[in-house]
Amino acid sequence: MRHLLLSRLLLRRSSNPTASHHLPLLRALSSAPSPASSDADLRKYAGYALLLLGCGAATYYSFPFPADALHKKAVPFKYAPLPEDLHAVSNWSATHEVHARVLLQPDSLQALEDALATAHKERRKLRPLGSGLSPNGIGLSRAGMVSLALMDKVLDVDVKKKTVTVQAGIRVAELVDALREHGLTLQNFASIREQQVGGFIQVGAHGTGARLPPVDEQVISMKLVTPAKGTIELSKEKDPELFYLARCGLGGLGVVAEVTLQCVERHQLVEHTFVSNADEVMKNHKKWLSENKHIKYLWIPYTDTVVVVQCNPPSKWRSPKLTSKYGRDEALQHVRNLYRESLKKYREKLLALDPLDKDHVMKVNKAEAEYWKKSEGYRMGWSDEILGFDCGGQQWVSENCFPTGSLAKPSMKDLDYVEKLLQLIEKEDIPAPAPIEQRWTAHSKSPMSPASSSEEDVFSWVGVIMYLPTSDARQRKEITEEFFNYRSLAQSLWDDYSAYEHWAKIEVPKDKDELAELQDRLRKRFPVDAYNKARMELDPNKVLSNAKLEKLFPVLEPVK
Repeated sequence: MRHLLLSRLLLRRSSNPTASHHLPLLRALSSAPSPASSDADLRKYAGYALLLLGCGAATYYSFPFPADALHKKAVPFKYAPLPEDLHAVSNWSATHEVHARVLLQPDSLQALEDALATAHKERRKLRPLGSGLSPNGIGLSRAGMVSLALMDKVLDVDVKKKTVTVQAGIRVAELVDALREHGLTLQNFASIREQQVGGFIQVGAHGTGARLPPVDEQVISMKLVTPAKGTIELSKEKDPELFYLARCGLGGLGVVAEVTLQCVERHQLVEHTFVSNADEVMKNHKKWLSENKHIKYLWIPYTDTVVVVQCNPPSKWRSPKLTSKYGRDEALQHVRNLYRESLKKYREKLLALDPLDKDHVMKVNKAEAEYWKKSEGYRMGWSDEILGFDCGGQQWVSENCFPTGSLAKPSMKDLDYVEKLLQLIEKEDIPAPAPIEQRWTAHSKSPMSPASSSEEDVFSWVGVIMYLPTSDARQRKEITEEFFNYRSLAQSLWDDYSAYEHWAKIEVPKDKDELAELQDRLRKRFPVDAYNKARMELDPNKVLSNAKLEKLFPVLEPVK
């Protein structure tokens, strides 16, 4: 409907003002003298008429419609409404959006199997959507999508084995609630708990903790519905090679319909938040990484502030202080002093005042550093409450993952990487907002995971962001351009650290040479040939694929 209204407005904009402007001309033409008029007058009026038509045509063909606008190819000056059955689907940050006629929501395994079989027979796209939270819109497809939102049941809980079997459409938050009454929970969590479990495991989501792997390692068996071979049951006992490949399969090998996850006993954590600096972090990093069950650093650009968040079982703390060091009112005082009239409690509201001005962003970052200093302290709660956190508003995100040695022999490349990144930010005057978030995980046995390794490696995950605190299209475009400049700056470090982007955050370059370089990098790190071979066996008609997958993993030659 929004594009329908836009189409009408554009037609009015391009035709009515022009017609009004040339009204005297039209009247002159209609009241022109008889054929006795001079040839000069006729040529003059004919020229006016041609100019009018030319202006109208130029306006129509030069107006910057979106690349996916169906009315782009409409016949000039004819009303071309969009179909009523189009579904508008966007990711959480509204950075990627598609309009599709096909959006299926099966409510059973049989319905899902029938939908994929039909799509395979008709060679029609049906991309698994998940909950659409991925910053890069990896689950979106204009040609057609399937959502498992109606397949969200808990099928079985084995308290003795501490396992749970669920339909893949259930959200993480709902699963945690269901496990609570059985005294169980998940081992680790990503920041947001609104993911569907299917998407949660397919893109390599992760929490933090150097001894805890990404979430795909919690999967012990799964049912994968494929277009060509129907439903396949996978585990490390049943077709282990495909099982490990499909655990982080990016939705390209089949639609994950059911998953059995390894759980742990429900437990509480004590969260200790305090402010440090680069020198202190360097001195204590090896100890902190080894001693804390969960740990993350929040680096604040243009300051020497590093917020350290450590989470451990209560038994590790003798007498924790469970209250903040300062009151919330005082904690926000420095922010109020910065912009009292416009304070809306959140940093993005302050950034919205001038998000691309480096000096303004520096002030906001410094105010945030003061906030954290006055928010130091402890809190205790259930693990799912402590480990989940608010990522802020809409934003662009780039997060990469790289090995950093082992707990016994850390390489310290994780801190070296951030140090160089912060230096580049200051050198290039990037308006980089806080925080630069750094987390850690153990390795994964899933070969398509960014943390895949056969060694006992620890992997560091570093994310940079730019908020989109406005709905103004022009300003969002300017922020987007600055973000990709920021991301390019970070990318200059990746090869030196063997860093690769999170699958839910990798963006496909528009430049052909850059795309070729990315494809080459991915082939060096991941088993692309094995992945493509499995895709061709399970989905030869590329029903589950989309433009992003085709560009990241092109089939360069027949897969044998």
